[in-house]
Amino acid sequence: MHMLKRILAALGVLLAAFLIGGGVYLWHPLPENPDAGTLAAAAADYDAQILRDSWGVPHVRGARDADAAFGIAYAHAEDDYETIQEVVAATRGVMASYRGKDAAPVDYMVRLLGVWDTIEARYDSDVPEETKAIAEAYAAGLNLYAAEHPGTTWQGLAPFTAQDVVAGFIFKTPFFYGLDGTLMELFGEDYTQTIALDPEGEDRKAFLMAPKRMSERGSNAFAVSPQRSGDDVTRLLINSHQPLTGPVAWYEAHMASEEGLDMTGGLFPGTPLILHGFNAHLGWANTVSAQDLSDVYVLTRNPDNPHQYKLDGEWTDFEETPVTLMVRLAGPFALPVKRKVLRSAHGPVIEAKHGTYALRYAGMGEIRQLEQYYRLNKAASLEDFLSAMSMNALPSINYIYADEAGNIAFIHNGQYPDRNDAWDWSADMPGDRSDLIWQDYRDWDAVPKLINPMSGFVFNANNQPFSATDGPDNLQPEDFPQSMGLQTNQTNRALRVIEQTDGATPIGEAELLRIKFDNAYADGSETQEIVAEILAMDWSEDAEMQAAAQHLAAWDFRTDAANRHAALGVLTVLREITARYTGEAAPPREQAFREAVRWLTDHHGGVDLEWGEVNRLVRGGVDLPLSGAPDTLRAVYPAGIREDGELHMSAGDSWIALVEWDRDGTQTARVIHNFGSATLDSASPHYADQAPLFAAEGWRTALTDWDAIEANAERIYRPGKD
Repeated sequence: MHMLKRILAALGVLLAAFLIGGGVYLWHPLPENPDAGTLAAAAADYDAQILRDSWGVPHVRGARDADAAFGIAYAHAEDDYETIQEVVAATRGVMASYRGKDAAPVDYMVRLLGVWDTIEARYDSDVPEETKAIAEAYAAGLNLYAAEHPGTTWQGLAPFTAQDVVAGFIFKTPFFYGLDGTLMELFGEDYTQTIALDPEGEDRKAFLMAPKRMSERGSNAFAVSPQRSGDDVTRLLINSHQPLTGPVAWYEAHMASEEGLDMTGGLFPGTPLILHGFNAHLGWANTVSAQDLSDVYVLTRNPDNPHQYKLDGEWTDFEETPVTLMVRLAGPFALPVKRKVLRSAHGPVIEAKHGTYALRYAGMGEIRQLEQYYRLNKAASLEDFLSAMSMNALPSINYIYADEAGNIAFIHNGQYPDRNDAWDWSADMPGDRSDLIWQDYRDWDAVPKLINPMSGFVFNANNQPFSATDGPDNLQPEDFPQSMGLQTNQTNRALRVIEQTDGATPIGEAELLRIKFDNAYADGSETQEIVAEILAMDWSEDAEMQAAAQHLAAWDFRTDAANRHAALGVLTVLREITARYTGEAAPPREQAFREAVRWLTDHHGGVDLEWGEVNRLVRGGVDLPLSGAPDTLRAVYPAGIREDGELHMSAGDSWIALVEWDRDGTQTARVIHNFGSATLDSASPHYADQAPLFAAEGWRTALTDWDAIEANAERIYRPGKD
């Protein structure tokens, strides 16, 4: 008995030692933030006035551009501080320190893409002083807000820095052409290689074992010249499709200075300048493009030395960097997870179960994104705009442009890799040849662009660049090397624009708005093809399904809120037409139809109901019917098929603007947002005050004249001064 007690006591000591040792190992409390005085100190160098109009939208002005950036940071933090902090934590690669293991892949990706390596190598030397001043001012605005709100500032995250701002652009911009999708495929379980073969060999075709999943997103943009409008008015319609909340949700603001900055538009959490919008002279709209701007190289590893890969017949050492990811467990405890980041001559290396790959992509090592946006924000003419675009620092994104002089333009922008045109770059590349590692981008002159086309109309709805106008002078595929990887797809939205324009009929205000708010699926669209296949099936042995098929057959493919056939139609096609966005495989079409019938019957008693009973805009206590659906010009995307019998809009039409210049160059503008300026404050009157207008496809006047802004201001203040 005494022996047993001694054994148990010894085990207890060992267990206690183990627990203490484990606790010491896992003890990683987050550092304390600096005191309020330290955080707020830099704010003394800036003076910005914020005028909140009757919709709560911030209009920020200061003597210098930097003052305006300081004020924008403070105003945006008032409305969406939590998301801004999430963006900074993700950019730094420390999100897992706050969110736990689910955020660890983001932290690893920051290291894999070398975001902070680029900052360390290029920030001091390659970011101009005036651009640094903008980033420093924005950081100072966030730090002032942090000083005033210590209870909502994440422990260990402050102070915010100018480098955080610049790094945010480095990290996020490549994802807008789908780099994140490429990475997820490589890390996935079932990635299938498609390897290009030597064009000088006997077999010049690539072999394909399975198709890769598409990765495309949405947006619309239109510009009409005064000659085409019929009333001598130039019009620009900005209509990006983004999530309604989160790190890439639009926040509306107006910022101006005595140094010539005077932009109204949308920006994302963490960005100090307008990303798309308008000033008195010009404006531009962005849509996401899906060119092939990244290349996967299949590496051959040395079977006798896993630290090497083959290149030009020689075994070459990987560049290996150890990294530690801190994964929060609970309270002050975090698990240090040690990993390594490999790089080859091609770029970052992904070690997967199915192989080892290197990645080379547009935007790799680029640091001038904020500088280019700064120049775009200061542009006052087509010449200025094109000069800023010629920097070619932004890896992708389409631009639709218009200005007070009546110029319109389309740019299928991209950092196009200067690839060997003899090879098929849509396939994965052999990684053992250095001559296939492209070193630079094609010149700005090679970027597809269409300026002042004959028809006086340009548009983009995430479609191929070869249908950017309804006139005879569209860009032609044969004029561009295949190795540029230009888009070839047509969205339903693009097909509907083409159906409704003829190159000659005037597109005035009413017609432009009719096109923009069109909610139909086009002839030849994926939706019509799915429905046709379902209607061709034999449903005669099931009376309920046969009746449902007859109901579906009466659908006119429109999705207005009062349509009594759209609910069944959209529910049937929803998962298939959104699979490219969600990454979730759609069920077989017969199954999708049966499930749509069952869901509508269970929740609504049958399939004959108005679409607006299902399709809803919900924000706080506001709950409104909506027209529109996925991949219609009135773009409405639900987060999923809900168990309460409704589809709640979570993405699609977000901040929209209609900008007009008359024959004298006088500008008017109307804008609308889904919800309101108060992104996270549900107690604010501006949390959902724009929702009824948005649901009714209405507008509010954009205030750009400072006398009018002051007359409509509900609050005027100077951060750090009042």
